[in-house]
Amino acid sequence: MKKISIAIVFLALIVGGYSCKDTFLDVAPTGSISKNQLTTKAGLEGSLIAAYAQLSGLGSYAGGPSNWVWGAIRGGDANKGTDPGDFSDINPIQRFEYNPSLPFSGELYREHYDGVARANATLALLKEAQPDVKEEDKVRMAAEAKFIRGHFYFQLKRNFDMVPYVDETMNVSNGIEKVKNDIDIWPKIEADFKEAFEKLPETQTAVGRANKWAAASYLARVYMTQKKYTEAKALFDQIIANGKTAGGKKYALLPKYSDLYRVANDNSAESIFAVQATVKSGNGNNANSDLQLNFIQGTEPGTCCGFFQPTFEFVNSFRTTEDGLPYLDGSYNDPSKAVKHDMGIASTAAFTPDNGPLDPRLDHTVGRRGIPFLDWGLHTGFSMIRNQPNAGPYSPKKYLYTKAEKAAGMTETGGWGHQTYNAYNVTIIRYADVLLMAAEAEIEVGSLAKALEYTNMVRARAANEADYVKIDGAPAANYKIKTYSSFPDKEFARAAVRYERRMELGMEGHRFYDLVRWGEDVAAINKYLKYDQVLLPGAFGGATYQAKHKILPLPQSQIDLVGADVLKQNAGY
Repeated sequence: MKKISIAIVFLALIVGGYSCKDTFLDVAPTGSISKNQLTTKAGLEGSLIAAYAQLSGLGSYAGGPSNWVWGAIRGGDANKGTDPGDFSDINPIQRFEYNPSLPFSGELYREHYDGVARANATLALLKEAQPDVKEEDKVRMAAEAKFIRGHFYFQLKRNFDMVPYVDETMNVSNGIEKVKNDIDIWPKIEADFKEAFEKLPETQTAVGRANKWAAASYLARVYMTQKKYTEAKALFDQIIANGKTAGGKKYALLPKYSDLYRVANDNSAESIFAVQATVKSGNGNNANSDLQLNFIQGTEPGTCCGFFQPTFEFVNSFRTTEDGLPYLDGSYNDPSKAVKHDMGIASTAAFTPDNGPLDPRLDHTVGRRGIPFLDWGLHTGFSMIRNQPNAGPYSPKKYLYTKAEKAAGMTETGGWGHQTYNAYNVTIIRYADVLLMAAEAEIEVGSLAKALEYTNMVRARAANEADYVKIDGAPAANYKIKTYSSFPDKEFARAAVRYERRMELGMEGHRFYDLVRWGEDVAAINKYLKYDQVLLPGAFGGATYQAKHKILPLPQSQIDLVGADVLKQNAGY
């Protein structure tokens, strides 16, 4: 509770203040800031920036924006890898052996409520803004704070479901510790994003701030999570027609899929909202520290720590037919399709070059033996995997810096002396994500032809042959991808769009949440576990997934703090 307690106390002090009859004793501590200073324009902006800062997780392994554990590992894109005893907190998460005392999920809960508290602090201060603070600035800052608060509550809702809702009117002097988790907070989340959409400007002086269209996109995601397809489609129509970045660029897909993961393309036309990162600013938390455990172990790029290893089942899913289309029937794990493939091999087996047709996004997402690993040379397998029998033979590739980027000063040494942070922004929403959500909404309440159009926009970018990974000028594998000629019916269209999200957004923290909102989590995750645990028995044992696992248990430490009569534990825990 340390971080959330500090945040709540901070909120209480700046909102409620304190009094003492012996005023001569009220000497401000050295380095303290008075409420008068905090309610100036500079003070209010500083408070808002502190709320933005919490989006990064500030070095938290569990509370960062990438959802690498909660969305990618739980969703079957990746496993935890490494040694079984190292950071063993994550082992029961990937095996779906949650318990209320698990520190890792407690950290997630705490870090997100810290973000709520920071947003609330800004909103409380705005009510006491100095007279010279312009009304338009107050409106903008309030809308930004509500966007940030909406983000943190959205994360809390989809991870823990029923959670206590605290706004800027609550503090330690008026019953914050008595707020129960007995109301559905979806309407509160919607209200924050609606206000942000209505009141934020289209462009911002700082490109990393939320703008009107980022709020619209996030609100549409909230609607999609609740299956409010009509409301979502109405927003997607506006976003696709008129949406632009905070820097004024019309939303668009970048020409190449590989362009997404280069520092030079941060805040591009495809970036709807991202957590900003920079290096060598005097604080590693300003860099992309969210993924600091997930790079290559012991060598470049990253030198630490091998915690985010693509799964066999995920890699297999990139197989395509001879027509360049995915196996929508889910048969990509079929042994008959594994002939002359390296996918599905035992973790210690010899490498066999891959001759089967593949979606080219695979080799922009996953490091595979014998395939160029960015500009660092060929992926060498064993030497780049920390514990291959426990992790499998693949490496993550997105968000890993290139040799050229390191030479250009886009990295810095991390906190343990061997981690390497980088300057990549962490994407929360990008335009391809919006197009595919829009395609889903069109399938449910609109036009299959429009859904086909949006899906093919994404696939056409992936099919850009100029972006194929190459060796000596030739494609490094048998890449084959085509656009769809038609969506004959809703069932086919749903399968195609859902599959496309896996290919396009793989390893980006979406998979688990997508499976849950589609109602496919039990079948899909058990399929993955059944396949991968045969090859990695030490990592998975006999793990299975149940419907209750879509929601994490509330941290027992929180229940102990306020009482079981205030916080009711989630069913099954």
